[in-house]
Amino acid sequence: MRKNQAAFTLIEMLIVLMIISVLVLLMIPNLTGKTKEVNNKGCEALVAVVQAQVESYSLDNGSFPDSLIVLKEKDYITEDQLYCSKSNKQQLMYNKTTGKVTAPTNSNE
Repeated sequence: MRKNQAAFTLIEMLIVLMIISVLVLLMIPNLTGKTKEVNNKGCEALVAVVQAQVESYSLDNGSFPDSLIVLKEKDYITEDQLYCSKSNKQQLMYNKTTGKVTAPTNSNE
């Protein structure tokens, strides 16, 4: 005698796979849009950190540094802090007259 065994049918499995596929397709565009937003927020935070180091240099030396390279050479910032993104190596912009640090304008992250 064979007992009645409960199992998934092929149709049920296909329906579950189709639902999972639809959910994945809905999530992918949402995740890629968030990547750019996260990179921009990270760049804004980096600009704030480097700006604070420019102010620190100014207090220590009585004037703004000539460039961000001077901050790197004097160990106020690291090499990585010169760039918003490691992938596209766009250097932060710096105005030595005002001491203002800004993010690259054509950031393609």
